[in-house]
Amino acid sequence: MIGSKRKLWILDVLMLPFGLLTFFPFYIIIVNTFKSELETATKPISLPSSWNFSNYARVFEETPILRSFGNSLFLTVTAVILMVLIGAMAAYPIVYNRTRVNRVIMGYLLLGFMVPFQTLLVPLFQLMTNLKLVDKLYGLTTMYLGGSVFVFFLILGYMKTIPKDLSEAAIIDGCSIWGIFWKIILPLLQPITVTCAVLQTMWIWNDFLSPMLFLSSRENTTLVLEIYKAKGEFAVNWPMFMTMTVITLAPVFVFFIAMQKQIVEGIVGGAVKG
Repeated sequence: MIGSKRKLWILDVLMLPFGLLTFFPFYIIIVNTFKSELETATKPISLPSSWNFSNYARVFEETPILRSFGNSLFLTVTAVILMVLIGAMAAYPIVYNRTRVNRVIMGYLLLGFMVPFQTLLVPLFQLMTNLKLVDKLYGLTTMYLGGSVFVFFLILGYMKTIPKDLSEAAIIDGCSIWGIFWKIILPLLQPITVTCAVLQTMWIWNDFLSPMLFLSSRENTTLVLEIYKAKGEFAVNWPMFMTMTVITLAPVFVFFIAMQKQIVEGIVGGAVKG
C-alpha cells in the first residue's frame, strides 16, 4: 500500500510540468484580458500592472455578444436534446429486437458514420439551399442532427449492459413498448446520455465551420463566429480578442468540469459489452 502511494506521488510530480505546460496558453489568454493593447504587446507573459476590467465592459458594449450567446445556446441545447433522444430511440429496437432488417439499418448507419463530413459539404449546402434552411438557426440545428449517429453507437454499447429481465418483467406487468423505453430504459441510460450530451455540447458550442458556411447574417452569429469577426484585416485588438475568447470558452469549460464524472461513468459502462 505504501509503495503504491509512493509511486502515485512520484507520478504526480513527474506530470506536474506537463500540466503547467498545458495550462500556459490559457494563462496567457486570461491575464491579457486585463491589460491594455500596449501592455499586451510589450509584456504578454507578465501579470497585469493593474487589474483592469474595461475590456470585458467594451466587449458587451461594442459587440452583440449577448445575442450571439443566445444563438449558440439555442443551437447547442436544441440539437443536443434531439440528438440524445434520436440516438436512444434508434438504439432501442436494435438491442431489443434483433432482426435482419435492424442489422441492415445498423450497417447503413455505420457506413454513414464513416463518411467524412467535409466530403458532404457541397451537396449538403445545395440541399439546405433548396430547402431554404441556409441562414436559419433551426436549419443549422437540423443539420447537426446528423451527429445522432455518433450518439447512437455510444448508447448502443451501454444499452447492451442493461438486463433484459427488466423489460420482460415490465411486459408481463402490462407495460407497452414505449412505456418500457420512457419509464425504464431511458432513466437507466442517464450516465451515457450525460456523456453524449457533454461531448456533443463541446462540439456544437465550439464549431466554427458549419456556422461559417450556413449562417450569413449578423443576427444569427454564434460566439465562435463573433470571435472570428473581431479580427481586423490589418490589425487586431488582442486584449479584446482574448476577452471574447474567454467569455466563449468559460461556459463550456465549467460545464465540462461539472460533468466529467458522468463522462467517465458513461464511457466505462458502455465499454463493458461491445
